[in-house]
Amino acid sequence: QIQPVESGGGSVQAGGSLRLSCTAPGLTASRCEIEWYRQATGKQREWVSSLSADGRTRNADSVKGRFTGSKDRAEDTVYLQMNNLKSEDTGMYTCKTINGYWCGYWGQGTQVTVSS
Repeated sequence: QIQPVESGGGSVQAGGSLRLSCTAPGLTASRCEIEWYRQATGKQREWVSSLSADGRTRNADSVKGRFTGSKDRAEDTVYLQMNNLKSEDTGMYTCKTINGYWCGYWGQGTQVTVSS
C-alpha cells in the first residue's frame, strides 16, 4: 500500500506562503495520482488539487493562480506550494493516493492556519 504522510503545515499571516509535502515510499513507482483535500472546522472536506503520475495538475477554482503542485520523483514526494494565502485557506490538509493498484490511502493531515 502507498500510505502517504503530510508535513509542512503551520501558521502564517494572510499573503504568506507555505509548502506542503506528501511523501510515500514507492509513490513514484506506483504511479498513484495524488489528490489534496482540506477541511475547515465545521465544514465539509473539499478537493483542492490533483497531480497525476505524469505531472499534470488540476486545481480548484478557489486556489487557481495561488497553489501549485509538483513532485520530486527521486524523493517519492509531492508538493503543494501555496502562495498568497487567505484566511479561507485555513484547514486540515490531507493528501490521498488514487488510481492504482497500491493506491487509495489517506494521510493523517497537516494543519494550515492563516490569520488575517
